[in-house]
Parts: sequence; structure tokens; C-alpha cells
Amino acid sequence: MEDTKTILIVDDEQITRQGLKNTLEKWSNGKFEILSAANGQETFEKISKTKVHLLITDICMPEMDGLKLLEKLKSKGHKFVSIIISGHPDFEYAREAIRLGVVNYLLKPVSKQKLIEAVEQALEKEANIERIEYMEKVTDQTLLKIDSKLSQSNPIKEAKKFINQNLGSQISLKEVADAVHLNASYFSVLFKEQIGLNFSEYLTRKRLQIAKNRLLTTDLQIEEIAQEVGYQTAKYFIKIFKNYEGITPSKFRKTSELDETLIQK
Repeated sequence: MEDTKTILIVDDEQITRQGLKNTLEKWSNGKFEILSAANGQETFEKISKTKVHLLITDICMPEMDGLKLLEKLKSKGHKFVSIIISGHPDFEYAREAIRLGVVNYLLKPVSKQKLIEAVEQALEKEANIERIEYMEKVTDQTLLKIDSKLSQSNPIKEAKKFINQNLGSQISLKEVADAVHLNASYFSVLFKEQIGLNFSEYLTRKRLQIAKNRLLTTDLQIEEIAQEVGYQTAKYFIKIFKNYEGITPSKFRKTSELDETLIQK
């Protein structure tokens, strides 16, 4: 998991590039990694090795201007927020920057205060984007709709509470029915009627939602996560996970690449 966010400054003018870097390093005080690149090729080399959270780029550069650079990076699936720096106002540049999702458009010469304000705003937006992506990845929309229903009877509400508290155990439908003082057959029918899922599928979805959270916010081994959410073997957990998510737990963790520091635990 990553602990430090990375800011990449791209400018072909060495003095400007170093000035921006020095300003942000002093402001950052070690909280962020500040990298720099002189052109598009250097940018691609750095971004292929390090996840960049914020990219600050000049527009006017030889070979590949800043907007073309952003477009090419985004077309290759790189995710980050960006700030454009330009030597002169230009409506067409600004319009294209908006299309590419640029969060700020600064005009040279950029004061230290304006730069820092823009960077702070951009990083706040980047954090919000990652939180949204995190929620989308771990939230089961079916469960979300179920949990928002207000028409569930007390026994079913108590059953859901019991399930949540015992997800790591080998709980059965009969065990939950007993806990809410209902006949197992009647409970099964009532559960399906009010929840919309049978007991087994509801339990599986709950377990996988917790598992996805652990995959993205911890360094626990797959075997440890499987046991934590009630599966006796990692092999069976992986099979169930792949049936529901379409990929293995390891692949899910690898492709998500969320910043651990953004997750509200």
C-alpha cells in the first residue's frame, strides 16, 4: 500500500521546473514526494514506475505540449488530477483543459501562494475522487438497496445484525433463525420475501463486501482474509470471489491501487 502521495512537475524550462519543485518541497515538508520531468518522454518513464496523484504541467513544450501529454496519459489509463501552467491566457487551451479534467489553469508568473493554494485544492479533489472510487469498488449496490429498505420486520433486522456480528463464523440459516426465535423454514421464506435474496446469497455478498474492504485497505494475505470473513479455505474463497467479481482477489487488489491513507477506517 502507498503511504506518500506523489506530485510530478513537467516543464521544459529547467529554472522554472526547479523553482516549482523547491517551492513545493518546502511546503510539503516531506509529506509528499515531489518529482520533475523536462518533457513527455521523461514523464512517461516516471509515471510508469510511480503512481502520480497530481501532475502539474506547462502547456508550451517542444515535441509534445502539456495538453497532448495529458490526453495521451489518460488514454493509457493513468489516473491523476492535473494543473496546467501557461505563459498566456488562451480560450482554446482553457476549453481543452476543461475537457481533460484539469482542476486549475495558472498563468505565469505563478506566485508561491497561488501555486500552493492550487495544489492543496487539487489534492483535496484527488482524495475525493479516490474515496468515490473506493466506495464504488467495495459497495455492493444490491446490499445498499436492501439496507435502505424501511419495511423490514424486527426479526429480519435482528437477523441482519446477527449475521454482521458473526461473518467470520460458520453460521447457518438454522443458527440465525434460532437466534431470532423463528422456525427455520418460516425464517427462510420471510427472509427471501423481505430481503429479496435467499439467506445464502445475502451471507455471501456480505462476506465479499468485507473481503473487498480488506483487500484494498490492508496487506493481509488472501488466506487470512478468507478466514476473517468465514471461509475455511482460500481456494473456496477465491472461487466464490471470482464467481461474483469476475476476477481473483489478488487481481482485484492489484488493479485497484487505492491509496491507503484515503480510506476512512
